[in-house]
Amino acid sequence: MPKSEIISHKIIEIRGHKVLLDFDLAALYETDTRVLKQAVRRNSNRFPEDFMFELTEEEWKSLRSQIVTLKTGRGQHSKYLPFAFTEQGVAMLSSVLNNERAIEINIAIMRSFVSLRKFALTYEDLTKRMTEIEQHFPDIYKALNHLMDFKQTHQLQQERKKIGYTKQ
Repeated sequence: MPKSEIISHKIIEIRGHKVLLDFDLAALYETDTRVLKQAVRRNSNRFPEDFMFELTEEEWKSLRSQIVTLKTGRGQHSKYLPFAFTEQGVAMLSSVLNNERAIEINIAIMRSFVSLRKFALTYEDLTKRMTEIEQHFPDIYKALNHLMDFKQTHQLQQERKKIGYTKQ
């Protein structure tokens, strides 16, 4: 899987912001989470609330319940709540973690955020246009829906397993 696709899967939405969590960033930077958090704490003035915030206990529990592949055992999970970094916070990390790997990963992360934003705008524009078609041309909208349903039904019929005798 390409690096940008891996990063895009790790971007989640919390408190209305698209964010990356500290442990995901640490894995991408190939460093320990505690090292990343330590660097952030030493430079806390560079990370205002709109760049980085710490999850609440409730947010963390909710998020953990969604993560199916939790490891078991002593020392597998941090006793501290994770940090969530917005796009600006990730950009600021490159100045705090000043090494080649951090710069390379930050470029890939910025590209992932941009592609997600482009996708959201394209989807929003498409939804808006479909709504306009539905309002102004209801007959055309019904015909398009019928054609899409017919095509999907026809495809399902072609893919289904045939029953009965077969010629040999």
